[in-house]
Amino acid sequence: MELKIFEIDPYLRPYAGDLQMRMNRYHGIRRTLLGKGRSFKTFANGHHYFGFHKKKEGWYYREWAPAADALFLMGDFNDWNPDSHPLHRGEDGSWELFLPGANALQHEQRVKVRVVTGERSQDRIPLYIRRAVQDQTTWDYAGQIWEPERKFKWTDESFRIEDERPLLIYEAHVGMAQEKYGIGTYTEFKETVLPRVKKAGYNTIQLMAIMEHPYYASFGYQVSNFFAASSRFGTPDELKDLINTAHSLGIAVLLDIVHSHAVKNLNEGINEFDGSDHQFFHAGARGNHPAWDSKLFNYGKHEVLHFLLSNVKFWLEEYHFDGFRFDGVTSMLYHHSGLGVAFNAYDKYFSMDTDLDAVTYLQFANELIKEIRPDAISVAEDMSGMPGMCLPIEYGGIGFDYRLSMGVPDMWIKTLKEKSDEQWDLWSIWHELTTRRPQEKNVGYAESHDQALVGDKTIMFWLADKAMYWHMAKDQNNMEIYRAIALHKLIRFLSLTLAGEGYLNFMGNEFGHPEWIDFPREGNNHSFHYARRQWDLGDADYLQYSYLKEFDRGMIEFVKANGVVGAQDLQSLWIGQNEKVLAFRKGGLVFVLNLHPYESYTQFALPVPEGGQYQVVFHSDETEYGGNSRIDKSYVYHTGVLQEHYGAQGFPIYLPSRTAVVLQRL
Repeated sequence: MELKIFEIDPYLRPYAGDLQMRMNRYHGIRRTLLGKGRSFKTFANGHHYFGFHKKKEGWYYREWAPAADALFLMGDFNDWNPDSHPLHRGEDGSWELFLPGANALQHEQRVKVRVVTGERSQDRIPLYIRRAVQDQTTWDYAGQIWEPERKFKWTDESFRIEDERPLLIYEAHVGMAQEKYGIGTYTEFKETVLPRVKKAGYNTIQLMAIMEHPYYASFGYQVSNFFAASSRFGTPDELKDLINTAHSLGIAVLLDIVHSHAVKNLNEGINEFDGSDHQFFHAGARGNHPAWDSKLFNYGKHEVLHFLLSNVKFWLEEYHFDGFRFDGVTSMLYHHSGLGVAFNAYDKYFSMDTDLDAVTYLQFANELIKEIRPDAISVAEDMSGMPGMCLPIEYGGIGFDYRLSMGVPDMWIKTLKEKSDEQWDLWSIWHELTTRRPQEKNVGYAESHDQALVGDKTIMFWLADKAMYWHMAKDQNNMEIYRAIALHKLIRFLSLTLAGEGYLNFMGNEFGHPEWIDFPREGNNHSFHYARRQWDLGDADYLQYSYLKEFDRGMIEFVKANGVVGAQDLQSLWIGQNEKVLAFRKGGLVFVLNLHPYESYTQFALPVPEGGQYQVVFHSDETEYGGNSRIDKSYVYHTGVLQEHYGAQGFPIYLPSRTAVVLQRL
């Protein structure tokens, strides 16, 4: 039987052999791993066997280290004696130690394992450790036993993600989510940021930098301990409390999961744990990422699949995450990591450069996620546009729910950098915002954390630059700021309504946070000045940041109430390159935006799909949004014949420059 992906996208038919080969690999490796009658849910249980486990009779500690000759557990419990507690080798490279007595290991004791391979001896953090802590004197990391006497009590049993609700993501970094010059905590985030997210109308948070990482400035993308939540921000129970509280507010929580690569560090990470360079990663040069200075997983090894799939299950099971944003998917999919490649033809996806083992792993991961939580969400960070990324596996797809619309922020930044306002190409903008793989869902966004990092600029910074430092008071009449606020609103409104079936915003960008992100490092004298969020700017009613904050809240509330984001009735009504006017229908509403820098149209002939009466239900020119309140929401428009549009039906409407207007048919 032909795969359904060819019915959805007939342009893939010339590559039927490649896609069928992928599916054959998926089924073949799946049978090898699971046999008959098993599921990935019962397979991905490495965290229930390996690592530290307390039983009535004592403690079991197990590792997988096939190339090692000897392992010894040491820590606070034995005064760091490197010889007194050897592990015993079992089958398939696994090792085990039993410590009799329930108190043989105690809560918060630090541990390491000495791994001996030939003449090489190294002290390592256990692979499945649930918590890793850093000594503030030596800066050395060690594993820590986390077995509190009182277990955390969840109260979120009834929380589920409803199918019909739009995915509105607030991307956040716990450490830099506070105003203080320092690292924020899970508890502070729960108490100060979650209420903001709720009030702003977002229904999902995406947490970055949760998986333990030794270098703070890596933004969490150089993971060392895959089963440990970052101890910089607090304890495992405090992270659970954050997630439990989010669920009580109706907010889902996604983990920014990093399975595309791992930190190369030996003291902290999993690299060369058993003394070989190929335990988890490809041997030799293929195991090194050429741009990220990190290690690349060998997805063809069944033990690596077991480790990574167990990691997926662990975060869903232990911390009640509601899904994942998979980082670096493009890097996973191709042997060239997507570097320097223009994905401008279908054969780029089916060449010898494609890593089929990675494709299979991602299919397995998505299958596992749905087995555990059918309502869970998976999002792919893929800039290549791999066909089938967000189609069901049985169709011939990879099984993600959404992919990020990564070309959209690039388009906006390129437009702001290279074109004057009069030169904006509305056809190009429309194409980038609306062109997607058929039947595959996207998360649209104007900017994420990538555009906020040092070396780049946020949209607000591109628009206003240094004027933000001097002219943001509401009693000032500065044309640079007026332009910046108007265009900031239009760019985000277009991205929200057109660029995907979901939407993402990085924390603080909703009110035009004025500065980039730069973590403490030698180059900035280890300053926290740029590694925080200045919430007070958006809160200050005397500053124009509050206009942007209120507009963001208003547009989010509006699209939620009217089912706009996921609506499937998109219809282009008018793309006026010369007038700089864009009009379209979506969610049963008519949207019209005048992006002209100075032309306001008193009688713009707006074509509409249905005759009748129309009334404005939302616009960006409200006074509370920093506008001039030039739109009359009480006026009722009556359709008639538009001679300007060859007899089409519509009506004349007043369109101020740099304004978005939404109308509803009465």
